[in-house]
Amino acid sequence: MSSVTLKQVGRTYRLDAIEVPALIDINLEIEPDRFTVISGPSGSGKTTLLNLIGCIDRPNRGEISVAGQSVQTLSDDALSDFRARNIGYIFQNFNLLPVLTAFENVEYPLLLARVAAGERRRRVLELLDAVGLADKTKNLPGQLSGGQRQRVAIARALATSPQLILADEPTANLDSHTGSAIIELMRKMQREHHVSFVFSSHDPKVLAEADDAVLIQDGRIAATERRGATGGAL
Repeated sequence: MSSVTLKQVGRTYRLDAIEVPALIDINLEIEPDRFTVISGPSGSGKTTLLNLIGCIDRPNRGEISVAGQSVQTLSDDALSDFRARNIGYIFQNFNLLPVLTAFENVEYPLLLARVAAGERRRRVLELLDAVGLADKTKNLPGQLSGGQRQRVAIARALATSPQLILADEPTANLDSHTGSAIIELMRKMQREHHVSFVFSSHDPKVLAEADDAVLIQDGRIAATERRGATGGAL
């Protein structure tokens, strides 16, 4: 089963009296347990596509299935619950809560999911150790470097054991050395946790690491490439 399937998906936005197509007739399958990168020039539609895959936005037409669930039919409340259980997010500006410690930021989605306190603590400590921040549990985001904050964001994205993690330009605000380390860490986490990672990125280092690459231009898929061992077209 694919992690994500899009069939004839379109998304149009209204600008005053004008309808502006952001995505046109998107057909795409994203396989489970892989590193998929969506690339394209600014304004090509890649962030819109990522938002649709992440159930943050809804299509105007077409069908989207995520982790076996047809998501366009869900109510807003059901969609919110589905996102919380199945999808993790990593943002280029980290999106950590500044008044919470590293521990509390990773714990936050587990609190929302009503996970028991003992299990929350075990999982948060395990994840912070896995991303190399076992000694930073009490630090606030402002006391951490950019790379450390992104490591906290990765741990938080994995907290609820999602099937899919989305990352929007995760290395954009990092220097090249730190960005390379973050890519290596995300690849390690993807393999160890058997989760699908889907990125939007301009970073050649992220593209080089991809199992599967999707190029978006003018709201359409211009090219796809599968580089993993399974072969065949994406």
